[in-house]
Amino acid sequence: MSENYKFVQNTKCEYFPCHKVKNESEFNCLFCFCPLYMLGDKCGGNYSYTENGIKNCADCTLPHTKGSYEHVMSKMGLVMEKGKRED
Repeated sequence: MSENYKFVQNTKCEYFPCHKVKNESEFNCLFCFCPLYMLGDKCGGNYSYTENGIKNCADCTLPHTKGSYEHVMSKMGLVMEKGKRED
């Protein structure tokens, strides 16, 4: 079975690539908006916080690299826990 669903590239996007990378041909646009942002310090990426406490992912290429699909999927349990309804 192919695994083409793990890699998407949109070179026509006006923001492509949205991060500086060495090899644009390997830049993965699948997670254009990182689904792990909400995990704060548990995302595993290269982030920082602004003086106002806002998470800044400008230097993070984790969701755009080879293997990003596996990493994001490994964290989806945490994302689902955060998204649960609180009764």
